[in-house]
Amino acid sequence: MNRFALIALLALAGSAQAKDWTVDPSSTLNFAGTYQGEKFSGKFNRFTAKIALDKADLANARLDVDIDVTSATTGNADYDGELKGSAFFDYAKFPKAHFVSTVVKESGGALIAEGTLQIRDKTRPVQLKLDFKPAAAGATLDVQAALKRLDFDVGTGDWADTSLISGDITVTSHLVLK
Repeated sequence: MNRFALIALLALAGSAQAKDWTVDPSSTLNFAGTYQGEKFSGKFNRFTAKIALDKADLANARLDVDIDVTSATTGNADYDGELKGSAFFDYAKFPKAHFVSTVVKESGGALIAEGTLQIRDKTRPVQLKLDFKPAAAGATLDVQAALKRLDFDVGTGDWADTSLISGDITVTSHLVLK
């Protein structure tokens, strides 16, 4: 192999990019907390995600997720009715939430995505714990985050009482990637 070909090959190897993934419609995005000491859970039925991820190229990894908060459902008509109102998501003014990563890194054997999450008109830094499992035909990405709902003005007024509704909300996602 001549010197030019070797240099070209090394240059191509050094310009690798994190793999772009397509999110399968079977993927899920869930949330959970407590209301009056009882656990509740719900899900967002509509969201889109642009994922670029490769454990060998975390410098170029990126997660960009748009969430249609109007698709939130808990299976409880009273809860779902409150979610759409001005004290919670205020669907009329803020129908979308958005997360974008600023860095994806390995920490203690786990992957962490740091970024910003916008819900309503509040943008806050958040960390997502990632469990990325590549396979021959695709990959899965399990995501977990703990959010402080009041940081985003979700549950204001009488609903701001964290002894009534937990201040900490757990968000989980199981993404099937192709």
